[in-house]
Parts: sequence; structure tokens; C-alpha cells
Amino acid sequence: MTTDPKTLVGNWNYPTTVKFGVGRIDSLASTCKSLGMARPLIVTDPGLAELPMIGNAIDANLAAGLPTGLFSNVKPNPLSSNVEDGVQVYRDGGHDGVIAWGGGSGLDAGKAVALMTGQSRPIWDFEDIGDNWKRADADAIAPIVAVPTTSGTGSETGRASVITHEETHTKKIIFHPKMMPSIVICDPALVAGLPPALTAFTGMDALAHCFEAFCAPGYHPIADGIAIEGMRLVKERLPEAFHNGSNLEARAHMMSAAAMGSTAFQKGLGAIHSLSHPVGAVYDTHHGLTNAVFMPYVMVFNRDAIADRMDLLARYLALPKSGFDGVLEWVMELRETFTVPHTAADLGVANERLDELSKMAAEDPTAASNPVPAGPPEMRAIYETAIAGRL
Repeated sequence: MTTDPKTLVGNWNYPTTVKFGVGRIDSLASTCKSLGMARPLIVTDPGLAELPMIGNAIDANLAAGLPTGLFSNVKPNPLSSNVEDGVQVYRDGGHDGVIAWGGGSGLDAGKAVALMTGQSRPIWDFEDIGDNWKRADADAIAPIVAVPTTSGTGSETGRASVITHEETHTKKIIFHPKMMPSIVICDPALVAGLPPALTAFTGMDALAHCFEAFCAPGYHPIADGIAIEGMRLVKERLPEAFHNGSNLEARAHMMSAAAMGSTAFQKGLGAIHSLSHPVGAVYDTHHGLTNAVFMPYVMVFNRDAIADRMDLLARYLALPKSGFDGVLEWVMELRETFTVPHTAADLGVANERLDELSKMAAEDPTAASNPVPAGPPEMRAIYETAIAGRL
């Protein structure tokens, strides 16, 4: 069914307030003002900072009486030093709110800056372990508006940021409920210029979020429903967005799928992310691409535990073949369509670092909700099959 993208407009309040639709970026100034901002700071990545969309937003805000600063010293896998630098710019500029703008790096860094601007503890004290988040001064967390420019991470509707610890080369999940942006502006026109490869890799990230949330153990039918519908949107819309990036209908549905993935994965993730996080931290690989590489190997590892779920998923997606094999074939076809490398070796992952990577993967917070328990030996076994390309 074809839909006029101009009709894909809504005001949503789940999981937070979302202003969705082509042209909704025009509401940025009024959105910031509604949260009490008088001098916001845009946090984004260096590439986006050079694009007209950022300059146009700053000019439009200024014209609306809202002087807006810019911080863009953010790595593709944000570092703790990036957050520290952003906090310094925030304080020096007398800012009173954050516009987190971009893909995963800009969104995660922006949310972390908003968290840390009023804290006296180091950022690692708020790692997503137990009730560490209660250590934060919640009243000192800056208000956040999120503006996503990719369709994958879903960080715009998440309560956490992934930040790389530079000394240990590990990715840490930093969490606080108030890191959830108060308002999200999802404008598909901002994604239309995303190159095909990044469209594919970020789209596979959205798929990984939905897939692992759907497979995670535990009872959460709300998350399950969101996850399975997110996967349907990926199946039907990602190939078109990849081949024809100017199709705003496909772009809109993929923006929805990305937000749905992060909404669903409050239920849990799994070993796809557990394996990807160390590789991203050590080898600085693109997160969505890394997830896409590890996805089939983790599926095979979890096969017995997720077989019933795959029966349901294959039927819902109307795949040509039923059950686990049908879903695996679909995933492999997607990877081939998007020229995703087949092996972890293609990402540069080396056998000599597997002990280190396996330990990091087993300790990653996402490992706890994998359908099959996986400690360092199991993580190493999956790494080995992924390096060798054995399914």
C-alpha cells in the first residue's frame, strides 16, 4: 500500500512526546521554549555540523529569540572526553538545555552532556548497573530535545547513552530515566540525504534492536508487539529507503522502526549487542554494521531457545519459508542486498584478542538478557564462528 508521506504526521506521547512528520523541524524553537530553554546547545557530530540543516536551525532559533550554541567534537563512538568537553562548552556558554542532534553519536553524546552538566560524580558512577542512576542529582539534569538524522539507533526514545571508556577501551551504558528526551522531533526530510550504505547499516541496527527485544526472555507483550511490528516495517521499507533515499514514505516508516526498536528493548537485548560493543570499542567499527555481521551467528547460537518465536515471526512477516530457517534466510538476503561483510574478520577482528573481547562481551549489560546464557567461553565460540564465517 502506498501512502502520501504528507499524511504520515502525528503527535505521540509514548514513550515520550514525539513530533513526527515532514517539516516538523520548523517547530524546533517553539519546542525548546516549551521546555523553558532560553539558550540551548546543539550537540552533534562534526559531519552534520557542516551541513546546512544545522546552520539553518541555529539561524531560525536566533530569529525566534533563542540564541543557540554548537558543540560537535564527538567521535562516531563517543568518548568520555567528548562528553567532558561538551559539558565545559555548556557551562561556559551559560546554556540551559540540550538539542541532541544526529545519529547515535550525536544523540548519545548530547544526552550524556545533559546528564553530566549538573553532576559532581564521574560519568562511570552512572553506569547501568543496579540502581546506580539514583546517585545522580536528577534536578540538575538539563532538558533535552532530540532530533534524529538516521533511522537505526533509536536513542531519541531511549533513557541511556553508550559511551566509550578511553582507558579500558570498553563501551559503557550510562543510564538515568531523565535522559529520555522530553520531546523528539522526527522529520523524515532530515534523513533523506543519508547515503545508501549508512541507510542500510543503521536500518540493520533498528532490526537488531527489534529482533533481540522480541527474543529476550521475560513477559512484556507491549515490547513484543512493538518489536515485531518494527521488524515488519524494516522488511517492507528498508530496501526501498536503501535504493531510493528520496522516498519520504520509506524514510518515515524507517524512522518509526528505529524509535520502536529502542522502545522495545527496555525488555532486553542480547549477544548481538554483547559481541558488537567490544568490537566497536576496540576496532572503532560502525555499530549497526557490526550488529549486522554478528546477527546470524547469534541466531544460530540461540536457535533452540527462540524457535517458537521464529515460527511466529516468519508468519507475521509472511516469509516464503516458515520457522527459524525462513527468518535466517531473510536476514542473510538482507545482508547480501546491503553488502554486509559475512565475517568478523572482515571487520578486522583478530583471534589474538578473543580472550579480551570475550570477557568484555560476557560482562556487557546486554548479555544478561540473551535467550541462552553466555559467559566468556560461549562468547568466544561465537566470535570464532563469526571470524571463520561458519553458520
